[in-house]
Amino acid sequence: MTTESFKMFCDLVNSQSFTKAAQMNGVTQSAVSQKLFGLEKTFKSPLIKRRKQKFQLTREGQVIYDYGKQIIRINELLHSKMRGLKELISGTIQVATIYSIGLHELPPYVKKFMKIYPTVNVHVEYRGSRQVYEDVMSNVVDLGLIAYPVKSSKLETIPFGKDPLVIICHPHHPFAKKIGIKLKELSGQEFVGFESEIPTRKAIDKILNQYQVSVKYVMEFDNIETLKRAVEIGAGISIVPQCTVSQQIAQNTLVAVEIKDEQFFRPIAAIYKKSRVLTPAMNEFLATLKSGA
Repeated sequence: MTTESFKMFCDLVNSQSFTKAAQMNGVTQSAVSQKLFGLEKTFKSPLIKRRKQKFQLTREGQVIYDYGKQIIRINELLHSKMRGLKELISGTIQVATIYSIGLHELPPYVKKFMKIYPTVNVHVEYRGSRQVYEDVMSNVVDLGLIAYPVKSSKLETIPFGKDPLVIICHPHHPFAKKIGIKLKELSGQEFVGFESEIPTRKAIDKILNQYQVSVKYVMEFDNIETLKRAVEIGAGISIVPQCTVSQQIAQNTLVAVEIKDEQFFRPIAAIYKKSRVLTPAMNEFLATLKSGA
């Protein structure tokens, strides 16, 4: 016995008309009669008293009507619950990110996302730039977060921000008293930088070459945190994304000085393999990145 049978019977009782019950269910009057006959056959009892001028339920019909309404209601609740489960954003998102984005850019996005979707677990792993690409391509992670994204026919790239580049130095360095510095003033300065294969290093070298500036690299590191420590102890100056030094500036362990020639930015983006099927959670996380923190 189907829920449809109980619904048609209840509609018939409520409307007291085979014609109206048929219209309410998009079927013929004959179909309503067949459903009624099916119920009577199943329960081996007449359910309505067939009189020309009056529609009246039998005792058995009243019982079927009362319980039928409950069955219909439970069926509606069940379907509503199942729709809710399908629409629930849940699961785990595996993210690989370079250190500077993971430590300084990503946290407010994750906080915003988790507030809306608390049932999703965002698992973050810190990697070098090359490893992020490899992890995405080999399906080790769902998404990668990188700077200066490289175009690839096998990857989707979702830009979600850009960081101003600033010159940083120790508070006692002569540059610390300046409001802005032209790049040519960096010539001959002792410089702390990223390792040569890191995209941000390549971009900074390109900027310096463009302005015909030659600096003395005294230290090279693979992550922003160690680089900042070196500048904090006075090993040299550097150029970094502004967001990565906000805490040190507030604590007065570093000073950030604007580049006067023009404003340079470090673009950041999320990447994922084009062949990868995105889960609802992944789609919503990407939407959060694009909407801003």
